[in-house]
Amino acid sequence: MSVSWRHRLTVFCASFLLLLLGAGNALAEPVRNAVNAIDADILFMRHALAPGFGDPAHFRIDDCTTQRNLDDEGRAQARAIGTYFRRHDIQPDIILSSEWCRCRDTATEMDIGRAVPFAGLNSFFDGHVDRAATLAMLRNRMQQIEAGQLVLMVTHQVVISAITGIAPRSGGIIAYNSRTGSARRITLP
Repeated sequence: MSVSWRHRLTVFCASFLLLLLGAGNALAEPVRNAVNAIDADILFMRHALAPGFGDPAHFRIDDCTTQRNLDDEGRAQARAIGTYFRRHDIQPDIILSSEWCRCRDTATEMDIGRAVPFAGLNSFFDGHVDRAATLAMLRNRMQQIEAGQLVLMVTHQVVISAITGIAPRSGGIIAYNSRTGSARRITLP
């Protein structure tokens, strides 16, 4: 009888340990957890750190010197997020970026794939583009996401807030389900 009792105890302990290890792995990866929790098809990411507020009055979309840009800390932040994605095998099927230099540079520094500039992610904060037209373009693009795809959209706080209702910090990521409107803030370790 003691062999049977020891065997049961061993099986129980081994099962409990496997359960704990599995839970630890799940808790350790917040991007995948958020995506799975709401069946997200989009990861909205606010551009990395760019000192200042808004854009200068002489802003031109085709001239990065007229825009607020990433500083060294912002570039390092984008690289760190890209490293995190690679280490955890998070590979979006499509990467889209606002046409603003700080968003394109964030996507480039992440180094997880080629980002395609998309006007539907541009910032309407300072009135450089029309809010309604930009959001209509974005909503139309979201309807084109195929089942099972995960799209990373590197954009601005105002765009993310308009769609998700959440205001992310610089480099912040929001998982979003474009079919249900569910959103979940992601905090990377």
